[in-house]
Amino acid sequence: MAEEKTIFARIIDGEIPADIVHSDDLCIAFRDIKPQAPVHILVIPRKPIASLFDATAEDRMLLGHLMLVVRDLALQEGLEEGFRTVLNTGAGGGQEVFHLHFHLLGKRKLNWPPG
Repeated sequence: MAEEKTIFARIIDGEIPADIVHSDDLCIAFRDIKPQAPVHILVIPRKPIASLFDATAEDRMLLGHLMLVVRDLALQEGLEEGFRTVLNTGAGGGQEVFHLHFHLLGKRKLNWPPG
C-alpha cells in the first residue's frame, strides 16, 4: 500500500492551493494558513524528507539553500529588525507534518523562551 502524501507534498504537486511566495527547483515557500505572527511563512524542500533526523550528508547543499531562502524571504518581508526561524523535529519537538519545513516568523515581539 502506498504511503499517503503529506499536505505539503500535495501543495508541491498543486493539488492544494497555497499563497506561494517563493518557488525554485529545490523548494517552495508559502504563507501559513494558521499564522502565529503577522509574517509566518513555511519553507519546504521539494524532496520529501520527513524530518531533520532523516536528512543525510547528501542533503547538506539543500539544507543550506533552504536557510538562504529563509534569509531572502525575511528581507523581502521587511524583517530587518529580527525574525525567528523554527524547525520542529519529531512529535515531541512539535512537528505535526512529517515533511521537513522551516517556519519564518516575524513582525511581532518573539519572546524567549518559546512556549
